[in-house]
Amino acid sequence: MKVVLVNGSPKPNGCTYTGLSIIKEQLAKQGVDSEIFQVGAKPIIGCTACVKCRTLGKCVFDDDGVNRVAEAMATADGLVLGSPVHYAGASGALTSFADRLFYSMDKKNLRLKFGASIVSCRRGGATAAFDQLNKYFTISQMPLVPSNYWNQIHGHTPEEVMKDEEGLQTLRVLANNMAYLIKCAAQSNVPLPEEEPKITTNFIR
Repeated sequence: MKVVLVNGSPKPNGCTYTGLSIIKEQLAKQGVDSEIFQVGAKPIIGCTACVKCRTLGKCVFDDDGVNRVAEAMATADGLVLGSPVHYAGASGALTSFADRLFYSMDKKNLRLKFGASIVSCRRGGATAAFDQLNKYFTISQMPLVPSNYWNQIHGHTPEEVMKDEEGLQTLRVLANNMAYLIKCAAQSNVPLPEEEPKITTNFIR
């Protein structure tokens, strides 16, 4: 059992990393392995709609970790996207990263695996960024893992984040629920539902 955690902050040890580390620690207590992937401060190219991933089986841009996370998801049971809040949205780097990740990777490595997002902010904009990130999961047939509040932590520094008691509890509950659902799925003998071929229609014909 394993969960992939993606840190979409340019700061490798900042507030978002602190939140993901809380989740990682709590998952370990529940016997679930996890790994944090850093998006980092290097510029991340967005999807160019080249569609080469359809023939390559991976994103054509291979130098920023997108394909490494895609490979990790082949054997993972869950995915957590973490981002700081920039102008009431997820970071531009994580947005470009996630656009290419979800578009290029084999959809069977996402379907009915568990997803969650966390956002870190000094003050406001958290719920808008949280909503943005959750859409990656719902379009990919990934059940969202709930907590006892929206998955946000507050603070300008990691030290301040560690004082956000409600935020930290929210992340611990999230991790516990993720571990529980993964274990339930692992013990279930219920086969996955038959998947229908995707129907794509346009509004203008």
